[in-house]
Amino acid sequence: MTSFQAVLFDFFGTLTRSVQRGSAHQSTAELLGCPSETLVEVLDRTFYQRASGLLGNAEATLRWVCAQAGVHPSDSALRAAVASRHRAVRADTRLRVEAVPTLAALRQRGVRTGLISDCTHELPAFLPQLAVAPLLDVRVFSVQVGRCKPDPALYLAACWRLGLRPEDCLYVGDGGSQELTGARRAGMTAVQLAAPDLAEHMVFNAEPAWNGPVLRSLTEVVELVHPAGLPAGCGSP
Repeated sequence: MTSFQAVLFDFFGTLTRSVQRGSAHQSTAELLGCPSETLVEVLDRTFYQRASGLLGNAEATLRWVCAQAGVHPSDSALRAAVASRHRAVRADTRLRVEAVPTLAALRQRGVRTGLISDCTHELPAFLPQLAVAPLLDVRVFSVQVGRCKPDPALYLAACWRLGLRPEDCLYVGDGGSQELTGARRAGMTAVQLAAPDLAEHMVFNAEPAWNGPVLRSLTEVVELVHPAGLPAGCGSP
């Protein structure tokens, strides 16, 4: 196996610790005049519709969510709720302590790095403020591409921006959205991050039957870009 020229990461649950909706989301529901449990139910069942970006900008998307929930807030309340939701998603986002050191170590080895994320409008807005931002060569967001994992368009977009072939890239993710199978089908090598905290992670469309390599920590990724390639049997479940 040839050495990897790039490592592409999932974001939520991979570069971040496990994600659960925190108490800040209650404020969004209150601004919309919507019971919190109703808002959460709609958000859960419409994730891929929202993450596709096909519903419009953040305000249009949240207005559509409100219609699904049976509430009709004023324009000013909706704008306030968009800002509230941005703060809530940001508050839920905690980078892994090893994220920055891992990205930095890869780049020191001459390996390029990137992000491929199923996400709504909030992540592209606040990612530039995070410590990982200057360590990412490419950023591919479903809400901007108009497709969600495991669609090959996301993976191939990252390759195109890097000027690399899929087989030159290693993909690392927790396994949500069937992302590992999607990366493999796109021609990449894929490994699953199964860190202990992910037992509590909010995940959609997981792939529990993944039969490929498994890592317990992001720091193990650096070992996989050794010129000898992926060591035989490394991380096997």
